[in-house]
Amino acid sequence: MAGFFGTYSFNVNFATLQMDGATYAIVQSSLNRNVRHSLFFVFFFLPPLWCVLAVALDWQRRGWCLLLSVAALLYLGGIIFLTREVNLPLNAYTESWNPDALPADWEQTRRAWGQANMWRSVASATAFVLSVLALALRGHGTPARVN
Repeated sequence: MAGFFGTYSFNVNFATLQMDGATYAIVQSSLNRNVRHSLFFVFFFLPPLWCVLAVALDWQRRGWCLLLSVAALLYLGGIIFLTREVNLPLNAYTESWNPDALPADWEQTRRAWGQANMWRSVASATAFVLSVLALALRGHGTPARVN
């Protein structure tokens, strides 16, 4: 998801800033509708579950488990919660627009959506880095004690 949100933030969002309101309304609504498919939902919702499963299977190694737990919490808060609370309501609002009669706040809405997506980019990239570090620690750590 870090690649998806990063690509969107640093490419698509910058491109939409160059669009007039009517074009933005049509393009953004189309992108929002077309991202809703099963493969996207798998990649969007499974990362924190994989983290929880990995920690549950090897929780004795606290160093890497802590990093992976932080990554999962960051993903839940910075991606899933932010998407639910900010991006999805803005998506619904944008999809309700008539491109020929835009609301007065269309530019503020575009800016708010882009800022929220940038936060998702940062959160997902940070969670990814923490996950990679956790895997590196796990691979180079001492074996778990068996009592």
